[in-house]
Amino acid sequence: MRSSNPVFSRRGFSRDNGYAGFNAQQQPQAGGPAVGTNPYAQGAGNPYATNPYAPADTQYDAPAPVRTDAMTMDDVVTRTGMTLGTVVLGAVLAWAVLPVSPSSYGIAIGSALVAFVLAIVQSFKRTPSPALILSYAAFEGIFLGVISEMYNSRWDGAPFQAVLGTMAVTGAMLFVYKQRWIRVTARYARVGMTIAIAFIAVMAVNLLLVVFGVADDGGLRSFGPLGVIVGILAILIGCFFLTLNFKEIEDGITYGAPRQESWLAAFGLTVTLVWIYLEMLRLVAIFSGDD
Repeated sequence: MRSSNPVFSRRGFSRDNGYAGFNAQQQPQAGGPAVGTNPYAQGAGNPYATNPYAPADTQYDAPAPVRTDAMTMDDVVTRTGMTLGTVVLGAVLAWAVLPVSPSSYGIAIGSALVAFVLAIVQSFKRTPSPALILSYAAFEGIFLGVISEMYNSRWDGAPFQAVLGTMAVTGAMLFVYKQRWIRVTARYARVGMTIAIAFIAVMAVNLLLVVFGVADDGGLRSFGPLGVIVGILAILIGCFFLTLNFKEIEDGITYGAPRQESWLAAFGLTVTLVWIYLEMLRLVAIFSGDD
């Protein structure tokens, strides 16, 4: 179970080039999890299959003790609630304390940069850090609070509509995933990630062009028809990331991932939901028109 989001993680690939167990047959054996591409299976290549308390000369041959700390759906829901709750709390405080002003925009940009750095650090850590993830959520919340207040001051009710839109998209994708209308395979993940990386690269170039005055009115991120197309594409990419999140959570629970991995699940879902919310906010503003 590894996180794959706009914050790209190097931890999502198993030794056989499968993706988070996507090539595995999800049929746990009697008395234990499945084998094959399962990164948590009790067999060769499983980092959790060795006994860390065995003598040094026999450590790698000794069977692992029975683990009682496997990740559950309750763990994922609890950690996700804590992470999203921190985002919401940060956003509410920022909205209430910081007025719409240039200085607030500076605080928002600074918070976004800090959140981005924390997210990158967590993505490259070997183990999840709850403190790091919650700190990311707090700074992300401050950023969202200021930005949401800015949009609300010009397009009254836009943040509320964006929240409803994010919830609707998330619920729809969960339903589609549970119905198996989308099959998350290794090929699906590779193609989707290629498209997502290309999209982010184009958006980064567009941002540079806007900053240096080469592209006017936001370039590809304008508030015109082109901006609508780009926004819809961004939301579709967010939906793709949601399917990866759902698959990773499902695999983690099925294959007995350590309980601490639920923090990565919460982190991944939070990054994806923030991505979708921001795109929803822009689309609501575009469709609302100018005051």
